[in-house]
Amino acid sequence: MDLKLKIWRQANQNTKGELKDYAIKNVSADSSFLEMMDQLNEELITKGEEPVVFDHDCREGICGMCSLHINGEPHGPQNATTTCQLHMRKFKDGDTIYIEPWRSRAFPVIKDLSVDRNAFDRIIEAGGYVSVNTSGNTLDANAMPVPKADADEAFNSATCIGCGACVAACPNASAMLFVSAKVSQLSLLPQGKVEAKDRVLNMVNQMDLEGFGNCSNVGACAEECPKEISLENIARMNREYLGASLASSK
Repeated sequence: MDLKLKIWRQANQNTKGELKDYAIKNVSADSSFLEMMDQLNEELITKGEEPVVFDHDCREGICGMCSLHINGEPHGPQNATTTCQLHMRKFKDGDTIYIEPWRSRAFPVIKDLSVDRNAFDRIIEAGGYVSVNTSGNTLDANAMPVPKADADEAFNSATCIGCGACVAACPNASAMLFVSAKVSQLSLLPQGKVEAKDRVLNMVNQMDLEGFGNCSNVGACAEECPKEISLENIARMNREYLGASLASSK
């Protein structure tokens, strides 16, 4: 298929960016979206032009590195799918595709389509570690029983890959879905309950310091999340945060 691409080009966060037009031909419908981008970059390099910078790593929908706004949607038109798992069969011959980076003050553009998501790392760092021994002389799993419902919820929360699509989708650029998933996966398990109060306070405070917006219950974050993280996590984190705040003020 032949496509018209409108791609955001920006030298760095301090310079003005713009959409530039590119034409690409003979794209296989079986190619992934990132393979299409690779094809474009090969053509640009052959012509002596600067390739488009974009984030990628595992290309298996696991690492959370790929982060493209495609035709106005984080990760593109296919639900529950990362950019790297999106295939060109979702598009038609002659289509015009708009490709932009995540838009958030907390995710400054590094170059072109690549953004700095270190804010997420700092939020995780603020959460600290669990003090329960999880290595060396580890307890037998049966010695610390976990209710099946809690284990399932913790596992679902832990599937968050930290890609930032929730922030990109939110009109307020809120990181509540990401932070609540990370808070939930530990607060639901006995190993995470020791530091649970400090963890939720520190992570939410760091989220605010990073400049993310407030949640206003739009729900776009969960709708666009490639791992289908539930809004229930935000409600759980709000309860955890309120309880921790009341306990710390006594």
